[in-house]
Amino acid sequence: MAYPLKALIVCLFLLGLSTAARAETSSDLVRVSWKASNENKMDELEKYYGQIMSAYEKEAQRQAALLTSFPPRDQIESYRVMNDVATAVFIRAETLMHNGKSEEAQVLFEQAIKEYPWAQAWDPSRGAYWSIREKSQASINVIKGETAPAAPAKPKAPKTMPDLAFPGKDKIIDFEKYGKFSNEGSRNFHYSNLDQSGLSAAEGEAIYPNLRDIFKDPGYKKAVKAGRLEGSHWDFVNTEDLQAAIYKWALAPEPWGIRLFYMGIIFEKAKMYFEAIKCYQAIIVHFPGTLAWTYWQTPWYPGQAAIAKIQHIIRMHPELRLEFKGAHIRILNSYDNDPANDVTITTPGALRQLTPEEWKRYKAIAAEKVKLGKPVKKLGKGTVRLVKYATGDWQLIVKGKPWLIKGITYNPTKVGQSPDKGTLTNWMEADENHNGLIDGPDEAWVDKNRNNAQDPDEPTVGDFAIMKEMGVNTIRLYHQPMKPSKELLKRMYKKYGFMVIMGDFLGKYAIGSGATWAEGTDYANPDHQASMMQTVKDMVMEYKDEPFILMWLLGNENNYGVASNADKKPDAYYKFVNEAAKMIKSIDPNHPVAICNGDTLFLDKFARNAPEVDVYAANVYRGDYGFGAFWDQIAEAADRPVFISEYGAPGFGGDLMTYDEAQEAQAAYHRGNWLDIQYNSATYREGAGNSIGGVAFEWLDEWWKNYEPALHDTKADAVGPFPAGYYYEEWFGLFGQGDGKHSPFLREPRKIFDTYKELWNS
Repeated sequence: MAYPLKALIVCLFLLGLSTAARAETSSDLVRVSWKASNENKMDELEKYYGQIMSAYEKEAQRQAALLTSFPPRDQIESYRVMNDVATAVFIRAETLMHNGKSEEAQVLFEQAIKEYPWAQAWDPSRGAYWSIREKSQASINVIKGETAPAAPAKPKAPKTMPDLAFPGKDKIIDFEKYGKFSNEGSRNFHYSNLDQSGLSAAEGEAIYPNLRDIFKDPGYKKAVKAGRLEGSHWDFVNTEDLQAAIYKWALAPEPWGIRLFYMGIIFEKAKMYFEAIKCYQAIIVHFPGTLAWTYWQTPWYPGQAAIAKIQHIIRMHPELRLEFKGAHIRILNSYDNDPANDVTITTPGALRQLTPEEWKRYKAIAAEKVKLGKPVKKLGKGTVRLVKYATGDWQLIVKGKPWLIKGITYNPTKVGQSPDKGTLTNWMEADENHNGLIDGPDEAWVDKNRNNAQDPDEPTVGDFAIMKEMGVNTIRLYHQPMKPSKELLKRMYKKYGFMVIMGDFLGKYAIGSGATWAEGTDYANPDHQASMMQTVKDMVMEYKDEPFILMWLLGNENNYGVASNADKKPDAYYKFVNEAAKMIKSIDPNHPVAICNGDTLFLDKFARNAPEVDVYAANVYRGDYGFGAFWDQIAEAADRPVFISEYGAPGFGGDLMTYDEAQEAQAAYHRGNWLDIQYNSATYREGAGNSIGGVAFEWLDEWWKNYEPALHDTKADAVGPFPAGYYYEEWFGLFGQGDGKHSPFLREPRKIFDTYKELWNS
């Protein structure tokens, strides 16, 4: 069989032949340097380090001299050589440190900080860049025995609230009073604003189309004079000066749809909900097709999010007595990352405030469950089945009863361990104190007073017991790279009733395909296909008769790429997924097969190529309001039952939030997400009816996410749709690990625990 050149190079490397001559770019040399470091091959690493410094150091220093801050996301590629050289310095320093050569390592870390302060390394497993300066300093702290603070170092700025001199005359906007809708429900939708001055007065200052009143506002003039509006408008997304933020965003150099969305968020923070709704409604009516781009350069549509935002505000604040019906924005061709072929179809809907009597009747009707009628479709032959009803609703049925997935991603990592460094152990076998009990599941205890000590009223209970109290009924696991313990899972199921969504990575991170990381899984490669099919078959044969199995899950947002080409060959990928699902069903007709996608990217290709997949699952992080048009998109494009395989938010907010505020924000985020999952499940009136549950991410903080596993990193390397605007990846746990000294046993509870006890046990 003829091998492609890249595969041949990898094969030669594995045979021990030199690849240095073939590693022509700085990125190639960084890639083989990481491999040599992970395998602790110092001689090879020194060789690659010498080559990259000889060939690229001068260019790296030239690029570094051009910067005074991190370059914008869309310009990072222009500084690739600088980033690669700085990464090479960091790799060598880390390897020296882990080989006991701390003094030499510290010199190199300090070099990276001094010479390349704005360098960033790309982490393909997380899809984000991280700061080499920050991680170098973290490693120096480890060498010196110091720890980074786990709380904001500087006090919060006092919050200023919007105080508009010209508030809107109307609390609720009746757009037909000031203009005319035409072609509703079509691509030619249009709103003709016939009375602009009347609409401006109704909306109020700063909200489209009313810009004129800002310049007459004494508050605006005062803010300008005080210098409170200086800087980029993006600096005002998370400011405590909410009044300045409104002025800044109203005048920002962004399309109106984007401006209005961020203004809506700011008004929400100020608890000015009617003003926030006006902003969101203005997007729907005037700018429904607005396009924006995420940090990862994927398209995002504020119009769809605006509808979800209004629904979220109404859901969270029944005291407003609002009803919002009929709004819908469809973006045809939105799944291919090419906005050039987008077509927007808009129905603006109607918003009104109900009288107290109307609200009473409205609540009574909303509380009534929808009668599902007769089943029109059944999938599965065993105790786990999927049923579609005449209403179009889907349910997951377990032993004859509806099962809404109340799930947790469970992978309790001990502080100090890291898969990046090859030190991660299997939590299903971990027994630190050698007493025959499994550490997390059997011996975890809740540090209720957060004093980092186990007090007499804090008994050892184990994670599974804590989960049961919270209302969990499902956990999500992968059978790779560490084999699950059947004995433990059987014991879990027998005592607590939890079921397992068992997954196979299906070539993500090159796991299971036989490919190297550098090569990556190729979904059109017969050898890779055969290897993956065998791992899937092994999984099904191993666990298919176990009572704890709920369903099979294929992949983990493979459509985003990362050591695989599913992002470049999506048709090949989804066709292979279909073959894998077909094979599973031939062995096990008793459990559904799901795919784990990344949001809705390539949803159309999935629908076309993978009819054998029973359930569409996706990792989705869109915001506190839930998942927006997601449910309708699946119903329209694929008509499958759906669950959210990952959702959540960090319990840390940097300098913007106190510890308690961050806990409240995390809990509010999860509440909004779960209610969206629930209200889109069967029997609820307001949703799509195709939700079968969700899996919260995650049970416990993992300290290794930002590279140095001995430190609980408080730095954020990527922006995201979270309360403080950043990922803070090491803080996504529903529980923390305190100061880390009692890991893997201590569980520091967050506000979200009580939130889920309420939501999942009601």
